[in-house]
Formats: sequence, C-alpha cells, structure tokens
Amino acid sequence: MSGAALGLEIVFVFFLALFLLHRYGDFKKQHRLVIVGTLLAWYLCFLIVFILPLDVSTTIYNRCKHAAANSSPTESSNITGLYAAATPVPSPHPCFKPWSYIPDGIMPIFWRVVYWTSQFLTWILLPFMQSYARSGGFSITGKIKTALIENAIYYGTYLLIFGAFLIYVAVNPHLHLEWNQLQTIGIAAANTWGLFLLVLLLGYGLVEIPRSYWNGAKRGYLLMKTYFKAAKLMTEKADAEETLEDVMEEVRKVNESIKYNHPLRKCVDTILKKCPLEYQEKMGRNMDDYEDFDEKHNTYPSEKSLVKLHKQVIYSVQRHRRTQVQWQILLEQAFYLEDVAKNETSATCQFVHTFQSPEPENRFIQYFYNPTVEWYWECLLRPWFYRVLAVVLSIFSVIVVWSECTFFSTTPVLSLFAVFIQLAEKTYNYIYIEIACFLSIFFLSICVYSTVFRIRVFNYYYLASHHQTDAYSLLFSGMLFCRLTPPLCLNFLGLTHMDSSISHQNTQPTAYTSIMGSMKVLSFIADGFYIYYPMLVVILCIATYFSLGTRCLNLLGFQQFMGDNDMTSDLVDEGKELIRREKRKRQRQEEGENRRREWKERYGHSREDSTRNRNVHIDPKESNFSDISTNRSSKYTRANNRTERDRIELLQDAEPLDFNAETFTDDPLESESGRPRAGLPWWRSGWESACQCRGHGFEPWSGRIPHAAEQLGP
Repeated sequence: MSGAALGLEIVFVFFLALFLLHRYGDFKKQHRLVIVGTLLAWYLCFLIVFILPLDVSTTIYNRCKHAAANSSPTESSNITGLYAAATPVPSPHPCFKPWSYIPDGIMPIFWRVVYWTSQFLTWILLPFMQSYARSGGFSITGKIKTALIENAIYYGTYLLIFGAFLIYVAVNPHLHLEWNQLQTIGIAAANTWGLFLLVLLLGYGLVEIPRSYWNGAKRGYLLMKTYFKAAKLMTEKADAEETLEDVMEEVRKVNESIKYNHPLRKCVDTILKKCPLEYQEKMGRNMDDYEDFDEKHNTYPSEKSLVKLHKQVIYSVQRHRRTQVQWQILLEQAFYLEDVAKNETSATCQFVHTFQSPEPENRFIQYFYNPTVEWYWECLLRPWFYRVLAVVLSIFSVIVVWSECTFFSTTPVLSLFAVFIQLAEKTYNYIYIEIACFLSIFFLSICVYSTVFRIRVFNYYYLASHHQTDAYSLLFSGMLFCRLTPPLCLNFLGLTHMDSSISHQNTQPTAYTSIMGSMKVLSFIADGFYIYYPMLVVILCIATYFSLGTRCLNLLGFQQFMGDNDMTSDLVDEGKELIRREKRKRQRQEEGENRRREWKERYGHSREDSTRNRNVHIDPKESNFSDISTNRSSKYTRANNRTERDRIELLQDAEPLDFNAETFTDDPLESESGRPRAGLPWWRSGWESACQCRGHGFEPWSGRIPHAAEQLGP
C-alpha cells in the first residue's frame, strides 16, 4: 500500500475538481485556456487539503521511528533539561508502518511542485488570463497588450510590498540575507495576505453554514426567502434585458454604418457573432451590404470604440443569459417549496407535484424514490435531518473558535484539535489520526470555500451554477483558492501543534512545514500576527450571528432578506405575486399542449388520410383548371400548402363564426387579405368554405356548422 493512497487521492481529487468546474463553467463556450487554468488552480488547492492528513500520519510515524532509534531505556532515564521536556518519551506501543505511508523524499518534492505551481498561477498567470479574458480586442496581440497594461499596477503593488520586506531584512543587523531567507520573505508576504482574508471568510462560514441548515428545516422561512429572491432577481433580469437592448442598438448602428468593404468590417462581424441569434437575424435582414462607404462624407467609429463595444457585448450577453437561467431555477425551487407546503397536510402520504419534470427520470430512481418515499423524506425526515446536521456543524464551529483562541498555549494544551491528535499519537492509531485530520481540515475548507462560492462583488465576481459563471469569475475564484489554501493548511497545523514554531518542540516537522520554511526570520509576523490575528474570528462570528453586515448593506440601499423590515415584506409580496403569475402562465401552457396533443392523437392521422383521398378522387377537369389558375396567380401571390395549413388549424382553438358576414371562409389569412385563394376562380373562392366536400363535387350548405375537427371525406 506504499504510495497507493497518494495515487488514489490524486485521481479522486482531479475528478472532484472537474465535476465542480463542469457545474459552474461551460466547457463548450469558454476558452480552453480559461478552463485549463481554473481546473489546475482548483485541483492543486483541493489536492493540498486531501493529501495533508497523509503527511501528518507519515510524520508521526517518522517521529516514532526516530525516537526509537536514538533512545534506549537507560538513556531515556538520564535525559534531563530542555531536551527532555521537548522530546516525547517513546510509547510502549510498537512503531508499525501506517497503511498510507509515503516513502521518504516523495512528499517534499510533491509539496514543492504543488505549492510553487499554485503561487505561479495566483500571482502571475491567472491575473494575466483574467485581463485577457475581459479584453474586447479582436486579435491575440491586442488582448495581450491590454492585459499587460491592466496588470502593470497590479504587479507594481506587490513588488512594492515585497521590497518593503526586503528592506526590513537588509536593515536589520541581526539578520543575514540569503536565498532561503529571501524565499521565506516571499512566502511570508503571500501567507500574510492570505491569512488576513482567511479569517474574514472563516468567521462568516463558521456561523452561516450551520444556520443555513437550521433555516433549511423551516419551510415557511425558505419560501419567504425564495419570494424575496424572485423580486430581486426580476429587477436584475429587467435591468439585464434593458442593458442588452441598449448594447444591441449600438451594434445595429455600427452594423449599418460600416459596410462590407470597410477595413473594420471584420471587427463588426466578430461582434455580431457574440450577439444572440435573434438579434443576428434582425441585423442581417436590415443590412444592405451593397453600398460602398465614403470616408469623406460619413463618420465611422474607431477601432478603440469597437473594442469597447465588443467588451460590452460579451458582458451584457453573459449577464442576460445568466439571469434567464437563474430565473428558471428559482421558479422550480419556488414551485417545489409550494408543493411541499401543500403535501404536508396530505392524508394519502404521497407526494404530488404541480408540474411534472420535463426530463424523464431514471427507472431505478422511480422504483426506490416513489411518491410515498418522497413524501416521508420531504415532509417528515428532511427537516429533522437538517436540524441534527445543524447541531453537529455548530459543535464543530465552537471547537474551531475555541482552538483558534487557544492554539498558542502548549502547557497546558488547550486546543481541542491538538488534544485529539496527541491522544491518537500515543497509541499510533493512524486511521483515527487521518480521519480526525481530514474531518478537521475538510470542515475548515468548507467554511472558507463555501464563502468564496457565496460572495458576490456586484456583477464583476459571481459564481453561478448550471454553467453560468463567466471566465473572469472562474479565474478570480482560482486566484482566491490558491491564496487561501496555504495559510489554511498552516493554520490547521498550528491548531494541531504539528508546526514546531507553534509547539516549540524540537521534533521532526511535517514535509509541508519544511517547504514553507521557518518564520523566525520575520519574528514580528511569526510571534505576533500569526498568533493573535486569528483571535479576531470571535468578533467576526458574533457580527455574523447578529447579521451586522446584512443590516449595514440594507442601510446602504442593498436590499437584504431581513424578517423585521418593511422593505423585506414588500419584496416578499412582490415576489409572491410574480411566482403566482408564472405559475398560471405555465399551467395555461401545459393545458394548451395537452389539448393540442389530444387533437393530434385523435384527428391528425384521419385528417391526413381524408386529404389524401380527396386529392386522389378529384375531377381531372377541376385539377387542370386549378393548375392553370395556380400557375397564373403564382406570379402575384405566395403558394400555400393547404394540407399543412389545415393540419395546423386542427391544433388551434376554434374561432367563432361571424353570422353577419357576407361570406364564409375557412382560411383566416385569406379572409383578412380580401383576395381569392390561389388556384380557384373568383366565383368559387367565397363559396367553398360554405360547402361540404362530398366525393367529387360540392353540395349547398345545409345550415349545420361543422365542428372544427370534423372529418372531411367521402
């Protein structure tokens, strides 16, 4: 099993990152470099989280092996002084090799490659790709130039910070600047920035995640919040549609002004390809490309203005598509919550949906997840499951907050994470060590990463599911993950006292800590910022619990869901009315589709057969006369496929007949035009609809109005 666990986790984490990226990104429409860059960033960050417990168990085994090799029963009794207090006494349990043991020399190389690759992505490559993806240039050279200009200030800021650390080390007489120390300064600068953001996100996630599951058990709360989201999303949806209309109007003007032989016509064609199909068709019909341009009399937009317009088109189309998809998802969620509220009082104990899913479900799922099982799960078990899960997550949050405030205390050990790991280390229970480490760092990662997925910086950064996240947001999330993961892992090692700079023990460090280097070169960071700054998580948790951030945003004009606010009540009522309107609209659509399907099943085939028989038994003289008339009138009127139009009329609702009209006709298009149909003389065109076809001729109207779907045949 040596190295097998490492290989399995590498493969598993890759598919996990690929699955999440497929949920949020769009592999078909987005650039391949954006997909590859984001996938690599997510993969490396998730890999660090999953592999770190194996590093901890391997380090504990190496410590045991080193202690057993360098000490004997007689020597251990003579050990005194500081080293005796710092070196753990060998346990009576044997030092057996763990099942997930990784051979020496592999982990340092692995961490070095993973860490420096992630740092290269977050500080150099991903910011450049971010500017490249947002650029509206029409060539690769133009996009690269724009990206370099936008990142000049960005790179200059971080070079200034790095220079400040460098000057501090050079001025300090007790420090001698070497390459390893210079490397440590860079790591310290990156981790300091990451730890600053980490505590902010962690304080929010430790409270919000348990509370979200607790509120998930309240169906009424979820339904009211869904109505609130519907009202806000409708406003955003309307704004996106207006923005798209304005941008498309600008594109139309540019498209009409720049003709086919203009040098900038290729740029206009590139912009048109990014527009929705309906706008492309309209602009294609209204454009006359056969007019030459005249540079002397007409004013044309510059290439710079076209680049700006191209950027606006990309952003407006993406935002419009995203709001449309999110609106449909929110409607499904609202309909589902309303169905749950109705089925809670059901006496049959079977879940009934108002609208059936358009996609057919799997037979295996239909067999085991039948309406009875669905009713018990949705109406009875799921609320209690969410409450229990919320309580468990709350306990984890309390443990994290307590450990963040006490992890620097080594005598006695107050951090609960360190207590659990040290108890398992005494018995060398590697399975327990790996499970405890994995659950701890996994919970910390969920609190941090879920906040990254939830936060929204206006419309510039927004991770939307169902393949609706733009390239800029995907790359920005990859940058955040790469910056947050290293300080997150260092914070976890400090909580478990596996970091020698925290535990102050002369023991073998983990391979991850050896790559990160000792922070003693910057004592004010190692002994000050890294120790006391995580305590601020208590203040952030209190602020999140009382929703201080939500209240501040609400005061600034950003409507947030608050139960004791008049604005919230108004938006809830508005969203409720919007959901009702969409529900009635969908019900009418389903009723119309069902009615048309029934008409087609009953009369579709018989109508085709009767029409075919009618064409076969028609009088040859009439056929010839009709052909001649059709040929004559085809120059002035469009030929209509009568059989196809009759079939369409059968699927439409029957229109009431006007008994006061002078003539009757069965073709509303022809009656509106006031002209006889092509293929019939004027003296027959007005009487055919008032007669019934019987065999080869026409009989006078009997006074009975035939049904709209009555079969016409011999």
